[in-house]
Amino acid sequence: MRQKIVDAYETGNISQRQLAKNFGVALSFIQTLLKHYREQGSIVPKVRTQQTPTKLNAEQLEVLRQLVETQPDATLAELREQLREKTGVLIGVATVDRMVRLKLGFTFKKKPLPHEERNG
Repeated sequence: MRQKIVDAYETGNISQRQLAKNFGVALSFIQTLLKHYREQGSIVPKVRTQQTPTKLNAEQLEVLRQLVETQPDATLAELREQLREKTGVLIGVATVDRMVRLKLGFTFKKKPLPHEERNG
């Protein structure tokens, strides 16, 4: 598809905006692709050379693990605040979610309410 976009741009009197519409991609993708093609002569996507480092170090992850184990019903926002209080590190709620699920392996399964509590 990248080659088709470059070919269409070079052969016709077509704007970048029209290319984006015709190919169903974002205008920023067209702009970046054509700029890269002009500067580098290549249309291959950039290769990611290094992984983004994790937001929490091993010690901070351990603190988070202990928080989840001692308070399994805590919300992500509550865990975030408690982590900040204990380590001084403030991360987003989405990052807390990723760390708990992916790094620590916890899942968030809802507990069913007892029959008496369901019917109020």
